[in-house]
Amino acid sequence: MNTTSREEFLQRDDLRRGLPMVEARDPEALEQEKQFLREINARPHFWQRWKGYWGLSGPGWVQSALTLGAGSAAAAIFAGAAYGYKLLWVQPVAMFLGVIMFAAIGHQLLVTRARPYDVFWKRLHPSLALFWGFNVLLASIVWQFPQYSLGTAVFKDIFDVFGINMPKGPIALALLVFGTTICWSYGRGSRKSIRAFERTLKYMLMLMALSFLLVVIKTGVDWGEMLKGFFSFHIPRSREGITIVLGQLGAAVGVNMTFLYPYTLLARGWGRKHRGLKNFDLGTSMFIPFILATSFVTIACANTLNVQGIEVRGAIDAAHALEPLVGLTFGRLIFSFGILSMCLTTLIIEMLICGFVLSEMFRFEYHGWAYRASTMLANIGILGAFYGMPLWLPVIASSFNLVMMPVAYICFFILQNKKNYLGEEVNRGIKGTVWNIILVLAILAVASGAVIKVLSVLVK
Repeated sequence: MNTTSREEFLQRDDLRRGLPMVEARDPEALEQEKQFLREINARPHFWQRWKGYWGLSGPGWVQSALTLGAGSAAAAIFAGAAYGYKLLWVQPVAMFLGVIMFAAIGHQLLVTRARPYDVFWKRLHPSLALFWGFNVLLASIVWQFPQYSLGTAVFKDIFDVFGINMPKGPIALALLVFGTTICWSYGRGSRKSIRAFERTLKYMLMLMALSFLLVVIKTGVDWGEMLKGFFSFHIPRSREGITIVLGQLGAAVGVNMTFLYPYTLLARGWGRKHRGLKNFDLGTSMFIPFILATSFVTIACANTLNVQGIEVRGAIDAAHALEPLVGLTFGRLIFSFGILSMCLTTLIIEMLICGFVLSEMFRFEYHGWAYRASTMLANIGILGAFYGMPLWLPVIASSFNLVMMPVAYICFFILQNKKNYLGEEVNRGIKGTVWNIILVLAILAVASGAVIKVLSVLVK
């Protein structure tokens, strides 16, 4: 399809496209990025292109920051403490399937630049758009509870190390103020503020992964057991073990991420010329950081907590994983700061998601007091700071989140093959067949997890 006919195809419907808050405010910077990207794409070797892509990556880091929250941390800790190296395979498999689906979502977004909620409403069915939107909204609110619960607990533990008994109220309020300040700066629509936000997330994630890598280096790696852990695909038989596996699957890619990802691409002003960058970003900013971070946590806990037979009931127990590196006192501090950074980034992004969802459902733009008020809905979760929620809560929440995933995946699969939406960009030929097979596998994986979860609740 030539350029003219493609533009005619895209303009012949009433889908809402792009985010004016970014494109109207910073068109010069966006055009400079596109020119730089054209220069990068013209480089003959892929490693030369990757070097240029690194500085432009960003949306994948937002997804990493969301998925590397309380759920992923708790699931990896419990997996390593209870099963050693045996469950190392779960999160890489879950994230690979998730990245494949996100590649399809990104393809649709960059080709059409249409807002996904509007696409669900007009190209599928209004009921599906509402179901998706309400599920994403509900998931983001529910997920805010463990962020405040775990964030307050580890923050309190930091004070306890210094002999200070800090009440939960001021800590929860500090988390709320910090999260709101960062979230609202993202909503201003400046490309500079968006890039700064994504860069901050990048370095926080790197620091967290580094702390657990040091533990792995200090305690050593059983390479034979590690390989078996990644490739034996061990499935526990106990209810507790199945809950951990489902929690890992649910924490890797959540239904709220299916909403967040395409809107972060729109917020960056990405289009067709960013397709190569999109794939690079998913691999290096989402897949690799997640696999490294969760694997480091699992191996560190396997080498310490599992070997010592320590039962994890709270943050102090989990901090024993860092004891071989710096001692228990500093281990508690490092562990608590690492978990706190994960909770903070996820807390902020859950607010962003609520703002995106309500803005789309009620048709107001991503700035002003209506948008800011919508982001605050997620902070109902501050109530989680004042109840004795165990570290198990994020894992259980992740497994329930898995139940919501199949519908969203099926909808994007349909759109990937819908010609009146993608035109000549629909899946076709051998390449299209391969993509469809992999996407179906991703759907079957999340659907199977959802069925097992439902059965585990119904059948005692």
